[in-house]
Formats: sequence, structure tokens, C-alpha cells
Amino acid sequence: MRVIPIASGKGGVGKSLAAANLAVAFAQAGKRVVLADLDLGASNLHLIIGHRKPGASIGAFLNYPKIDFSTLVAETDIPNLRFIPGDAEIPGAANLKSSQRNMLIRRLLSVDADVLIMDLGAGTHQSILDFFLVSGQGIIVSSPAVTATLNAYVFLKNAVFRLMYNAFRHGSPAFEYLERLRKEGSGLKMLYLPKMLLDIETRDPASYQKFKASIDRFQPRLILNMLDSPADAEVAMKIRRSCEAYLGLRVEHLGVIYRDSIQDISLASRLPILLYKPNAVLSQAIYRIADKLLQTQEDAAPLAIGSVEESYQEAAMEAQIDFENKKEYVEELLHSGVLSQGDLIETVKTQQIEISKIKKENVFLKHKLSKAVSQGFKP
Repeated sequence: MRVIPIASGKGGVGKSLAAANLAVAFAQAGKRVVLADLDLGASNLHLIIGHRKPGASIGAFLNYPKIDFSTLVAETDIPNLRFIPGDAEIPGAANLKSSQRNMLIRRLLSVDADVLIMDLGAGTHQSILDFFLVSGQGIIVSSPAVTATLNAYVFLKNAVFRLMYNAFRHGSPAFEYLERLRKEGSGLKMLYLPKMLLDIETRDPASYQKFKASIDRFQPRLILNMLDSPADAEVAMKIRRSCEAYLGLRVEHLGVIYRDSIQDISLASRLPILLYKPNAVLSQAIYRIADKLLQTQEDAAPLAIGSVEESYQEAAMEAQIDFENKKEYVEELLHSGVLSQGDLIETVKTQQIEISKIKKENVFLKHKLSKAVSQGFKP
């Protein structure tokens, strides 16, 4: 079974949109798919796929382990797609104990399916990181907003350090080294991972080799969502450069998805966008990403630098092509009467508000950076 965890550094970037519609795309390709809602603090994935949430859920299972886990796996109206609902109504469902988390992972991996897609919560909680690391090829979803890209990088950095703690035996020289840096406060934030690994290899060769085996299998992938123009696609390079420079990590680019107000209409209709409007630019972008995933194997060898570079070049070309297609699509909607001028004006206004928010975020982050530099901060 292929396992695809989908995460984001922050909420509101379309993570659940990607998870739900990729599940539909795989199902339409003939794969037996199980979609699991593991955003336990804010479970709403059932709304995107139009599934009426049943009584049995992950939240209930965690509180009453005697429930047969197989009863949580519900059929949907979409052929080949089954769904495991989360639960936002049971207090503490998002704060799992390690025993609960491990038990849930075992149950999920025992599900009979070709593909298991896990929609994770936003942020870097330990449970979210552990779910993400169930597979070496999890997907991180970001938007072009500065805070979103920063949080995407922070998420991947925390995932790498989680791998380190998993690889280093408690009390080992490598573990003690990490603990010392953590207690220093800024230690883990200030050091480059390549420099840290050189120190760890010298102090504790056995632990270093164990971590290296884990990090070599870690090949996260990026989806950049909510684009407004081809220029937004350039933001992905910032994530890539940060991961390569600071973490020694190669992140493949799966593709871009443009912002589309039709998604709101789709959500109100309780239909995934692939079913509501399969020819929309947004839908075609998701199909394209699904095809890339279908063409690769889960345990593929680590990507060469050239292959990573090609993925970013391809995404940039797709951003340009989709932008042209989007303009044609909007013109068709205007001429057909489906989209009124009022709708278009409202969409533009909404985007202007988003741009204004992004500008404010930029000013705030520049101020923080300037202050840090003035206080002698050195990366």
C-alpha cells in the first residue's frame, strides 16, 4: 500500500483541498483509495468530498479503543474511494499520547487499500510530524504568502530533527549533543544541519549512520497552491534553497495550483472540484500532480540534483500555461453568463485584500529581520 501524508506549516493554504481531490483522482484512475482525516483538531474533510459524517470516527476510536477500527472505514458515493473521518468534537483528540499515536499508525497501515492518503493537521505538533514521517515521500502544501513559505520550511526542519531524535538512542553521545543544543535555546535554530552532522559523525559514528539511513529515505515533495500569477511560482525556489542550504534536503516540486473562486461553489455543493468542474484549470492542475505521483514508486531512489531542478523548471512552465488557460476560462465564463461582472469584481476585491495582507506580513518580517541583524544575529 502506498502511503501519502499531506501536511502544511500553517492552516488556510488548501491542504485539505489537495488531499481530497488527489484521493478522487487516484480513485478515478482505478486505485482503491482510503482517505483519512487526521486533522483531529479541526476535522472537516467530509465536507469537501460530500460525505455525511457517521458516528464512528478516529476521535471516538481513540477514546474507546474497543471499537473495531474497520468500522471507521466508510464507503463514499465516489467509486473506489473510502473515507475515515476524524473528529473535531471530542476534547483532546488532537493531543495524542505516544501510545495512541502508535496504535493509530498501526491500524492505518493495516487498511486494505492501494493508496492511503492522510490529511494531517497544520503545524509542527509531534503527532503531526510522526504521521508525516510514516512515509518518506510526504507532501507539504504551501501558498506564496511569506508566512506560509516560512512555515513550510519550519515544518520540514522540524521533521528532520524529529528523524534525528528517532535515530539517536536516549543517552547516546548524539542524543546528548542535541539536548545540549536544545537547552541553549537558539542552538538548533542557529546551526546548519550539515555542520551539526559533521559534529555528530565525529562524536557518535553509529548514531550518525542510523540517521543517515533515515534521512536518505526522506524525500518530501512540494505543492504550491493559491497562485494568482506566474510570478508567484518563484516562491517555491525560496523553500528549495532554504532546505538545501540549511537542511541538506532535496525537495521535489510536484506542481502549482491557481486560486479559483469556483472552489467555494464546489464546497457549497458538497462536491470535490474534480467532480464539480473537471475541466477547470484547478482540476487539471490536480490531475497533473496525480499523474506525476502515479508515475513514480514510493520507494524510488533519492532524486538527483538534475531531477530536482527539472521539477522546478517544469512547475514554472506549468504556472505560465495555467495562467493563460485561466484567463481564457474566465472569459468563457463571462461570455456564457455563469460568471457575472459583479462576481469578477468581488473576486478582484478579495485578491486585493489578500495582497494587502501579504504586504503587511512582508513589512513585519523585514522589521524583525532588520532588528535581528542590528542585534548581531548571524545565520
